[in-house]
Amino acid sequence: MSALPPDHPDRLLLAAEVHARPPEALKTPSRATYVAVLVDLDHRAEEQRHLAKLCAPFGIAPPPTQATHFSADLPALRFKWERHGEFSGYTFLAAGRSHAPFSEPPAGRLPAGWLAGIPGATIFAVNGKLIAADAGEPGADFLAANFGGNAVIGSAVGGGAGFAYTDFRIHEDGFARFLLLSRSFTERQAGRMLQRLFEIEVYRMLAMLALPLARRQSQRLVAIERSLADLIEGIAQDGGDDEAILHELTRLAAEIESCVVTSQFRFGACAAYHDLVMTRIGELREQRLAGIQTIEEFMARRFSPAVATVASTSRRLHELSDRVAQACALLSTRVGIAREKQNQALLESMNRRARLQLRLQQAVEGLSVAAIVYYVAGLIGYAAKALKAGGWHVDPDLWVGVAIVPVAVLVILALRRVRHRIAGTDLGALRDGHPLD
Repeated sequence: MSALPPDHPDRLLLAAEVHARPPEALKTPSRATYVAVLVDLDHRAEEQRHLAKLCAPFGIAPPPTQATHFSADLPALRFKWERHGEFSGYTFLAAGRSHAPFSEPPAGRLPAGWLAGIPGATIFAVNGKLIAADAGEPGADFLAANFGGNAVIGSAVGGGAGFAYTDFRIHEDGFARFLLLSRSFTERQAGRMLQRLFEIEVYRMLAMLALPLARRQSQRLVAIERSLADLIEGIAQDGGDDEAILHELTRLAAEIESCVVTSQFRFGACAAYHDLVMTRIGELREQRLAGIQTIEEFMARRFSPAVATVASTSRRLHELSDRVAQACALLSTRVGIAREKQNQALLESMNRRARLQLRLQQAVEGLSVAAIVYYVAGLIGYAAKALKAGGWHVDPDLWVGVAIVPVAVLVILALRRVRHRIAGTDLGALRDGHPLD
């Protein structure tokens, strides 16, 4: 029974992560083939089935569904599979030395068509070999035979325990080449060193995926910057259609955000992979060899400028987005002030119309009072005539004359009461927060 508190759900997973994807121990001499493929998430299940096809003929249990790495011994071949974030790596190892430089690669021992059927797109493929070093550094003829006469990059690695060479080129067979010469490597050290060399190149290629995208985005940004400069000039001159300029700025902002969305993951991945490349190069512990460029120097001259181009494009995107946002804010403020002035002028016009309407209403009320008094007095006169015809001793003209004043007073009071009631209803609606129709 454990004396500890209950484990965190991810404790064992996190503890095992540092032991994931361990390098294979290599005896000298050995040969290796490494293939890295970009795999979509939708093809992960297909990748699992393809691994099972390799394991089934030899009675080997395939990797579990959630596994991220797997290794097995096939006839005369050691096989290793690793799943990373956006790619998978396949390593094939065989003992012994080939008869010709980089001939008889271990991948040639795989079942026919299995390597070509791996799901995904190849981003990096390399053949490597580990052999014992002679008394000194290898000669130019030896390196030329292994790398087809290409310029070779290399150095003493592992604090002088061996030599590493490559030309960073894809040869006619579709594979790059790495040559590792052992002076005093242990088997584990040799495996780690070869794995670092493979990882340097695969991470470099993954980082470089952002370069074509950065070049396309740069061309697009030139057009956006020109449009933005013209719009800002229009704002400064204060003579254009602000609404049209604001609409165009909004369109530019949407276009820039589209650029950011489509490129930000790739640009961020480029920076992360660049850090991994430089870390792996540092782990090589290179020492310069006379007349040969080191791997670190090669990357500084060829790889780092490409990464800097990507980083510059990313910064340019965000700076351009900020500039468009500032221009939009400036123009929105100016358009808002203009609209406030228009609204103020409209309200003043409405107030003038309201005052005129009130005066007209008052005039109409006066005429209404006269008309109502006239009609009411007429009705009283008709009533008095009716009474006189019925035998009553009344004077219709007198009744009409006497009724005019009280009828006028009553009509005026009634109209005022109606007007006060309407005004009270409107004020109550305003207090309750309801707009007036």
